[in-house]
Amino acid sequence: MRFADAARPELADPSSRRTRRQAATRARARQAEATAGLPDWERLREAGAAIRDRTLRDLGAHLEALEASVTEEGGRVHWARDAAEARRIISRLLPGDTEAGLVRSDVTDEIGLEGGNAGPHTRAAVVGARFLVAETGTLVVTDPGESLTFPGTVVVVAGIEDTVPTWSDLEVLLQLLPRSEAGRRMHPAVSTRTGDLQLVLLDNGRTRALADETGRAALRCIHCSACRDVCPVYERTGARPYGPGRAGPIGAVLTPQLGGVEASLGASLPFASTLCGACADVCPVKIDIPGLLVHLRGEVVESRRRRPVPTPELLLMRGLAWSMGDERRYEQTLVRRARWAGLLARDGRIRRLPGLLGKWTDARDLPVPPRQSFRAWWRRRP
Repeated sequence: MRFADAARPELADPSSRRTRRQAATRARARQAEATAGLPDWERLREAGAAIRDRTLRDLGAHLEALEASVTEEGGRVHWARDAAEARRIISRLLPGDTEAGLVRSDVTDEIGLEGGNAGPHTRAAVVGARFLVAETGTLVVTDPGESLTFPGTVVVVAGIEDTVPTWSDLEVLLQLLPRSEAGRRMHPAVSTRTGDLQLVLLDNGRTRALADETGRAALRCIHCSACRDVCPVYERTGARPYGPGRAGPIGAVLTPQLGGVEASLGASLPFASTLCGACADVCPVKIDIPGLLVHLRGEVVESRRRRPVPTPELLLMRGLAWSMGDERRYEQTLVRRARWAGLLARDGRIRRLPGLLGKWTDARDLPVPPRQSFRAWWRRRP
């Protein structure tokens, strides 16, 4: 489903919009206060961006180190090409009669996992990792970590990009994360577990994103949600229209990269933005989300050009390009436009264009173009 269609119910609910606006206002104030009190915040952001870029450039080596560390500590690593394979692996690791809790994350949402909270009586837990430290094979979560302390089966689900090479790198990211995520100096609980893990590492399009020298910057994301709190589009629509996984501006760039821009959601998400730039200003690892959105819009256009049957929009653009490619054709088009506009106009405005063009006038009136173009007027003036 396209983003615009999925967003309509949320846009029609003023109570939900008011609640999101109030929550976003409070979150922005907390984040601003937490970062203003840190003199070297910008240098810390630059360090975090450099760590994430360095990790992504050599991700294959870090993943090999992570697998070796987990195995050495008594755990096991499972590689999942997509969401369906990840779910199959988890089902195999947790027999049907096993009572398992779930510590949710963006990645568990992405693959469609559901379940209750892990507690003292659960015999297993599925945990969405915040980070994975390659040098020691350690799982790091920043949510309440009761599920990491009991001796039952722990299945960890993470994207391959959630790997952090060293504890020194983790130290920088754990200074950035709480300030951007919740406006706090530090998380009240950071839980870790090393050894005795069943680690499911998810690709699900990430390798394709890594191959894009521009698009790979989106994989710097440390799951803080700061971009959502400043986004005027997210404030009005909420998370649901973005589909499974990450919502808000980062979801608008990651989902098309992971799932492809050919799908209706992937093709529409890069346009679900005002390009105001607020998301880039607050991102703790300096992801240029507006730049990535423009990059992806280009990919959407290119994918539509490759279709055997062009979209109506593309046909319209080709027609305009043909008309404007020749001076005589262009002037004839202006004359015909004025003639048709006169037939559609009422009281000097066009309130409804025909066919697919009607989507333009769903939310606005169109002024009637002048009967005489500027070029024609200029030629006839004394």
